[in-house]
Amino acid sequence: MPQRHSKNNNDLAFFTYDEKRKLGYGTQKERLGRDSIKPFDACCLCLKPFIDPMCCQKGHAFCKECILECLLAQKKDIQRKLAAHTAQQKQEKEEEEERLMLQKARELDAFDQQNHGAVPQYSDRNHSRDKNGFHGANSVKATSYEEEALRTMKAFWLPSATPEAPAKVEAPSSCTICPEGKEKLKLKSLFPIHFTEDTSEQDRSNPLDKTYICPSCKVTLTNTLSLVALSSCGHVFCKKCADKFMVVDKVCLVCNKACKERNLVNLEKGGTGFAGHGDHLEARDFKHLGSGSGLGLVRPAMKT
Repeated sequence: MPQRHSKNNNDLAFFTYDEKRKLGYGTQKERLGRDSIKPFDACCLCLKPFIDPMCCQKGHAFCKECILECLLAQKKDIQRKLAAHTAQQKQEKEEEEERLMLQKARELDAFDQQNHGAVPQYSDRNHSRDKNGFHGANSVKATSYEEEALRTMKAFWLPSATPEAPAKVEAPSSCTICPEGKEKLKLKSLFPIHFTEDTSEQDRSNPLDKTYICPSCKVTLTNTLSLVALSSCGHVFCKKCADKFMVVDKVCLVCNKACKERNLVNLEKGGTGFAGHGDHLEARDFKHLGSGSGLGLVRPAMKT
């Protein structure tokens, strides 16, 4: 017979601490593993190894084909939104002109009724009115615009005649943005980057699994290192060598091309929707405990 323990006691009217843990109640913490961190040599859009990498001035690297397709799609979307905004402005202008014409026609009809009626209008409420709201001899038939308004009146209680609120199309921005950093990005601001491949490793099972090194200190580049790219020539170094040599010598160590301190661009690692990097490597999620929530099926019970 099992011992009477809090973990085995399940006949209480409330949930015990162990039962809440097994159901996934409260704040759950889990440290992100290696699979959740984007490698430094992976594109921010396709999350695959680089093919002709291009980098923006904020350090976000993309495949050349991926970033060109993204910018082209943004330009097409901007043109579509601009055409919709122009059409809406034209429609609003036509509606405003039509409203002014109707108002002018209404004023003319009111003036005609006021000056050509046989009997003046009465202001008392007891005077008989016809269905159009006119008095006695001044009663006339409904005008054309009133008939049109009555004919096109929407009955909001009928599903088939429910009025629709017009969708307001705002004027779109004419600038393309970086898909990773959300800042303005132009095609001419992109520059190609070049990694130095480690040729000493000959026994590689997969030719796509390339290893890159710093051309200065020959250290293997990984996610643990901060990388710097030169926008003048595109060569990539570790940040330690960049701060030690290129900031002082003002020249690239590979091609001897002159560079300035503003040409040093820190490469960003991680940051996509499928990856995380930096100081916050712990995922947190809060779950409420409720009947039929199914949290026990979504998250398996914790081992004790």
